[in-house]
Amino acid sequence: MCNSAAERGFTLLEVMVALAIFAVLAGAASMAMQLVLQQSHQLRERMYGSWIADNHLTEMTLLPTPGPGQRVLTIDFAQGRWHLEERRRRRHALLEVEVLVMRVPSGPTVYQAKRWLEISNETQ
Repeated sequence: MCNSAAERGFTLLEVMVALAIFAVLAGAASMAMQLVLQQSHQLRERMYGSWIADNHLTEMTLLPTPGPGQRVLTIDFAQGRWHLEERRRRRHALLEVEVLVMRVPSGPTVYQAKRWLEISNETQ
């Protein structure tokens, strides 16, 4: 039974302080990871929204130019349903086309794009 200072272990207080520090650090790391995952999800949604808007505007460029107006479309893309609101306004000899992409109807806009199309003689 030798009780020298070299054989002495940690006290209960030291262990409790170490556990408290570890718990705080683990909580902070968990919150940081949650923020990274949330931002990754939002970035993916914006990327898909930009693809949808750009594809739609490109299709409009290839088809005969429609007149002013507005319409709402539902598109299946990337294993999900997307809602697209198209607004067309005449500005002199051009048609301003604005596209809003949303995950839910009338919800927050994920992505917004605008393009100007020349109005052909047929639609004037």
